[in-house]
Amino acid sequence: MKFSVFTASTPEWTPQEAATQLTAQGWHGIEWRVTDQAEAPEPGFWAGNKATWPMTGIEDSVPEIARITSEAGLEFSGLGGYARCDNHDGVERVLAATAALGARQVRVNVLPLGNSTMGGLEPSGLSYPELFAATRGHYEWVAERAAHHGVKALVELHHGTVTASASSARRLLEGLDPQHVGVIHDLGNLLIEGWESPLPALELLGPYLAHVHVKNARWVRTENRDEAGASVWVNEWAPLAEGQGSVLEYFKALASVGYDHWVTVEDFSTEVPLAERTAGNLDFLRRAADAAGLTISGTRAAGSLSKG
Repeated sequence: MKFSVFTASTPEWTPQEAATQLTAQGWHGIEWRVTDQAEAPEPGFWAGNKATWPMTGIEDSVPEIARITSEAGLEFSGLGGYARCDNHDGVERVLAATAALGARQVRVNVLPLGNSTMGGLEPSGLSYPELFAATRGHYEWVAERAAHHGVKALVELHHGTVTASASSARRLLEGLDPQHVGVIHDLGNLLIEGWESPLPALELLGPYLAHVHVKNARWVRTENRDEAGASVWVNEWAPLAEGQGSVLEYFKALASVGYDHWVTVEDFSTEVPLAERTAGNLDFLRRAADAAGLTISGTRAAGSLSKG
């Protein structure tokens, strides 16, 4: 098992700073965020994120991405793409960039639910069966193009989309080649929507379990009441060791199914400053992995500039 960081969660660092800091802390790899984003007066996770590579001109950025990553001694755990499966031009370009970098795998987003406002878009109003069927059709094309480029396209388990759960993702990809399509299982997202007990969910994914994202979340009771008079709860991101999900139990489930690949952290909590947060997360992951009986591949000492 190897540990990396998704740069959506490192908005204050430039790419060079992110690579330098993560290497110094002892991380194995990095998962670069690739998307065109809105500007913001202050760096944020979703807008003004300094550690994001623009999708526009991504082909021209490939040499610089490769240089920064390689010189830091980091590996690619994949690319954090935002191209949606129905945007065939965008998908083609990000698959090609993944191949050129040797990053092996990249997230290709599925369609949002009909009542979703994800990304600031207007809800489509389409039914789940319509959206699921459309996503399947697009992903058949995605699988073919991923095979052409020799990479893997990843479906993320994400609230507000047609694949919020492991069950829905397995159904979406059933029959497609698991060498070229797979699933990102995400502990934090599943606490918001799509929760299934980790062990049977991972077993269900079988050969489609390709990647793991780890963050944590919690539900908080507000002072509001709905029209029927019931309490209103909202979800918020939490530090890895403070949320409702047990990272230790999650790692035990991963050990049970023999998962021995990348675990990528995307911690969107803000209680602790960024550098302290990432360093603390790595220490916590190592302890959890050890307690779960997992083997950490190529463990590096903090400050090492060589690949593990």
